[in-house]
Amino acid sequence: MAQALATSDSYVTDFQALEGSLPDRGPEWLRDIRRQALTRFRELGFPTARRGNEKWKYTNVGPIADAAFSYPSDAGAELDLADIRRIVPWDDGWASIVFVNGRYSPALSSAAAPDAARVTSLAEAVRADGDIIESHLARHATFEDDGFTALNTAFLRDGAFVHVPEGVSFQSPLHLIFVTTDDTQPTVSYPRTLIVAGANSELTVIESYVSLTSARYFTDAVTEIVVGEGARVEHYKLLLESEEAFHVASSRVYQGPDSTFFSTLFARGAAIARNDIQVLLDAPGSSCFLNGLYVTTGSQHIDSYINIDHAKPHTTSRLYYRGILDGESRAVFGGTVFVRPGADKADAHQEDKNLILSENAQVASKPSLEIYADDVKCGHGATAGMIAEDAVFYMRSRGLDMETATAFLIRGFARGILDSIRVDRLRSFSERLTSRALRGSRFGLAS
Repeated sequence: MAQALATSDSYVTDFQALEGSLPDRGPEWLRDIRRQALTRFRELGFPTARRGNEKWKYTNVGPIADAAFSYPSDAGAELDLADIRRIVPWDDGWASIVFVNGRYSPALSSAAAPDAARVTSLAEAVRADGDIIESHLARHATFEDDGFTALNTAFLRDGAFVHVPEGVSFQSPLHLIFVTTDDTQPTVSYPRTLIVAGANSELTVIESYVSLTSARYFTDAVTEIVVGEGARVEHYKLLLESEEAFHVASSRVYQGPDSTFFSTLFARGAAIARNDIQVLLDAPGSSCFLNGLYVTTGSQHIDSYINIDHAKPHTTSRLYYRGILDGESRAVFGGTVFVRPGADKADAHQEDKNLILSENAQVASKPSLEIYADDVKCGHGATAGMIAEDAVFYMRSRGLDMETATAFLIRGFARGILDSIRVDRLRSFSERLTSRALRGSRFGLAS
């Protein structure tokens, strides 16, 4: 059995309390989805089995399944906007929507969207935009085979809703900020995001997951993105959780004809982190470009599980991930580029490169291709190693000391991903975090 059943009594109790506390439980279709999702979670549990469970082979979620997390009854501590601004990239010209412990905070948000666009909480959108919500919510991130998605869907109460209608360009970035605050006991939150970009629209969105506590907590996040015909969506995710936190996130992207999806992940946080991304290229001319940089230290564990489905002909995908590992940290990279029968002229390439700074750091990289069509252009590759001794010798021969030389080489390795960030303030913020994370590292050399 691939999935081991978890003790779910506490989650069932929290679900029942939530259902009873909501003044407005929402439409019947949403109540049905919640109940079905809870039932499915009780059947699946968390994926703790170690045998026959290929998707989770290198990531042990036992610490999540075995822990007790309480569901906060309110939004938590009152925050000042200054508390948020000091831990995220901030620009007063960006529209922002803030969630504290999973709940929308209108006092901290400023959703200055174009008149025709809509940026609001998911709870409000369910009341005001019922048809479009029902058409997409939980339709792309299905929960039939994933316990974490099922659990998030069961607690689907609030989240972010972004709708950019046909032909509308959202010029400035939209920043979705999910912040966890301190609590007297470990807590769980269920961030949910639904983004719908209409035909020939444009949107740049940043998802930031940050913490104002060093305590242990669990973030179970789900994001659904629909990219309409001819639309262009740039998506950035910052994973900056507490060093004691658990973060499991599922992102599902659906693309229409001639659409473009550009995504960059920057991950530097969490005791255990999992980013599960699936992109469906469901029409000719659709293309996606996925970049990622993860920096691990101490005993951190980051798992990137990425699947790209070329469902139709004349589709393009590019995947470039890079990892920098120090201490006793672990990184996992896996997933598949899948080319379906009839998806001729598909053009795909995936690549994962890892720089290991410590003899005790480990990486498991397993990219794969499944091709069931003719006349395609596909390739993949993975590498892992320490800094080349010859490269350090060359730098030191130019008068640099050992630490400066290796720092230049590491930054050069990371720059291949950081340069893909097209939002200037976000790029400089990520560069600073990378340098800060590696400060004082002991750099191993390849002989």
